[in-house]
This record gives sequence, C-alpha cells and structure tokens, in this order.
Amino acid sequence: MPRGVVILLGAAAAVVTVAGMYWVSWLLGPLLLALVIVIAVYPIKTWLEGKGWPTWAAVLSLLVVIFGSVLALTAFLAASVSQLGSLLAENSGKAQQLVDSLSAQLTKLGINPAQARATAGSADLSKFADQIGTVFSSVGSILSGLVFILALLLFLTAESGGTARRIGMISKDRPHMITALAGFAHGTRSYLGVTAVFGLIVAVLDTTALAIMGIPLAVLWGVLAFITNFIPNIGFVIGLVPPVLLALLTGGWQLALAVVVVYCVLNLVIQSLIQPRFIGDSVGLSATVTFLALLFWAWILGPLGALLAIPLTLLVKAVLVDADPRAQWVEALLGAEPATPKIKKDKQARQSRRARRHFRISHRPKPADVATPPA
Repeated sequence: MPRGVVILLGAAAAVVTVAGMYWVSWLLGPLLLALVIVIAVYPIKTWLEGKGWPTWAAVLSLLVVIFGSVLALTAFLAASVSQLGSLLAENSGKAQQLVDSLSAQLTKLGINPAQARATAGSADLSKFADQIGTVFSSVGSILSGLVFILALLLFLTAESGGTARRIGMISKDRPHMITALAGFAHGTRSYLGVTAVFGLIVAVLDTTALAIMGIPLAVLWGVLAFITNFIPNIGFVIGLVPPVLLALLTGGWQLALAVVVVYCVLNLVIQSLIQPRFIGDSVGLSATVTFLALLFWAWILGPLGALLAIPLTLLVKAVLVDADPRAQWVEALLGAEPATPKIKKDKQARQSRRARRHFRISHRPKPADVATPPA
C-alpha cells in the first residue's frame, strides 16, 4: 500500500488504542502496577528458590511482605491525614490573616479592592489545605482499594514459576521479542532500584531538615518526597508544595522560604546532578520523551500513570521498537544522546596511545646530544 495510507491507518489504530486504554484505565492501571511490582520482586523469589525454599514458600513470603507494606502505609497515611486535618483546623485563623494581608498589599499596589479580595481569595491557603487533604484521601482510597491489585499480584506471582518455560516456547518463533522483554525487565528493575535508593536518601534528608526547622508532620512529608521521586520532572514540585504551605501557616514567609531553599538545594544536588547519571543507562530515554510520557500516562491512568510513566514507556518501547529489527532507527529519536560505539572508542584509545608513544620517542635525547663525561 502507499506510504500515506499506511501512516493514516497506523494513526487511526493508535487513536483507537489510546481511547480504549483510557476507557479501561480502571482495569489497566492496577494490572500494569501489579506487573511492575512482580517484575521488581521476581529476583527475590528466584533467590529464595536458589536457597532451597519451595516455590509456594517463596511466593507466600513475597505476598506477606507486600501485604504488610501496603497495610502499614495505609495505616500511616490515615493517621497522618487525621493529624493534618486537626492542624489545619487550628491554623484556620492564621490562613484568613494571610489572605487579608495579601489583599491589603494588592490594594496598596493600586489594584481595585474587589479584584484584590478576589485574587487573595483564590490564594486562600485553607482551600489549598482542603485540596491537599483531598489528595491524601484519594491516595488512601487507592491504597484501601488495592485488594484487586493484591489479587492480581497473587495470581501473577503464583504463575511466575512457569515463566522460563513460556519464554522458551516464545523464543523459538520470536527471539527478538524475548530479547526486548528481557531488556525491559532489566531496565525496569534498574530504574526502580536506583529511584528507590535516591528517593530514600532524599526522604531522610528532607525529614531531618523539616524536623530541625520545626515543621509539623515531617515524617509524612518525607514519605511524600520518597513517593514523588518516582514521578519524573515534576515530582519534586509536588512534594514541595504541602510542607511550604504548612510552614507558611505555622511560621510565616521566612520559614516557608527556608523550606523552599532546603528542598531546592537537595533536589539540585541529588535529583538533578547525581541521580540522572545512575538512572540514564537503565532508562535510555531522552528528557523530552520522559516529560511527554509523564503527561500521556498521567492522562490515561491518572496518578498511577504518573508513578509508572517510565516503566510503561519502556514496555511500549520494548514491544514496538526493540522487538522489531526494522524499527531500530526509532531508538535514535527516543533514546538519550547516543554513546560512542565501542569499536570507535577502542580505535580512539589506540590512536591516543600511539600519539603518546610517538611523543616520547620524538623527545628522547639522541646520543650526539648527550655530553661525554671527562676522562
């Protein structure tokens, strides 16, 4: 068929697929989350079986750890949201004072008093606080609704014992697909591991700094910083807003500015300079593709899409690009800056060694230039 027809048919198929994913996001989101979790913990199951554990015991141990972690996180968020609600109720008067002060400052600048009150009212911290509480309540409802996800985890983990046999059957007809899926699993584990380590470091540092500055619920904001570290590009901003607003309510703009400075310093050093160097090799996606993937998956799957944006993009890339040798040219568009090929690096190293050796030989003193010692 003509290339234009192929492009139009492909675009139409892509639109239909995206629309279908959007309408079944209630099923697709938990399924993909369970798949990513199983991929992340599968090496632990293999390690336990290598130590002599029976398969059922290894699966049961993983499920106990996952269920226990989810229940502990749910209980912690429920208690923290209750404390946050009480704290916001105590500081409601300060929030109104801040709004009145902002309205007065806008009026002094020559803005119409009615418009000034409307603008200050739109920046009412109590409204932001209600939105923060709504977000945490939604997170709690998601965690409380993880029974479906945990059921999927149970089935996927129980059937993971036959993964090697399934891969062997597929590799006979689709060897490139197996290689691509193996790369996706390895890249996902590397990404999750590196992100979790740096997220834990950021969470500990943020919690310590907030506790020193006297910000209430410092542990909650540290947990939020850990979770938002899995959201590329904008996760830092999401984790910064709640503690800044709470610092503004309890300590004024000086304390809020101090929180912003501390978070910016930690983000610049750890998340912007150190973490990308470790995570770049495992992801292999450019910054533009990462940002667009975040917007796309957040639109399709909501908060789960934002958390799983990178693994889901790696899965799509593995199925559509890596598994098809004819589509390898797309890698140059999606991936980060291509590295220098190893052959070219070796050639450059040999040329460098040859140049250094030639320099040493050319600057070696000749016998005629050496003075003859007196007899």
